[in-house]
Amino acid sequence: MSEAPLSAAPRSTLVLGGARSGKSAYAEDIAIRSGGPVRYLATAVPDPADHDFAERIAGHRSRRPAGWSTVESADPAVILTDPTPTPVLTLIDDIGTWLTARIDARDAWDAPRGTVSPDTDALVAAVAAYSGDLVIVSPEVGMGVIPATRSGRLFRDEIGTLNQRLAQVCDEAFLVVAGLPVRLK
Repeated sequence: MSEAPLSAAPRSTLVLGGARSGKSAYAEDIAIRSGGPVRYLATAVPDPADHDFAERIAGHRSRRPAGWSTVESADPAVILTDPTPTPVLTLIDDIGTWLTARIDARDAWDAPRGTVSPDTDALVAAVAAYSGDLVIVSPEVGMGVIPATRSGRLFRDEIGTLNQRLAQVCDEAFLVVAGLPVRLK
């Protein structure tokens, strides 16, 4: 994969990509190359009845180095604002599952767009203020077909807006397509 070296100053990197694009593997590679401790914020909220999603989570867990600290079902907007000392690098995987959990928590699937703005505002502010190295994984869903359901269109619109905002506050951004990272910023 293409090199994305971390500098001495804290850096924030947004890694975007479609489903199965290799975005998580690329973000993990950045974290491994950082050479120091890594805190992995896993944002998915597992559903015991969803065996397919459980397999995806297991695949992500099996790739993580044993020395990484992992926070499961993490809310990065809360964790990034914790004043305790930060590790060398924090990796958030991924913003799409976090956004889904926030929409669920606000029962906002049938609500107007922007209902989760307090949550997304808090996340963007936390990322902008974070003093350590940070790698954020997020799905890019705006390149496909228009979703047939209102909830699908809501998610597409909310994640698209959130990705734009995160890209503005991050130092660099990559789009991963077919396992190949393309530097955007």
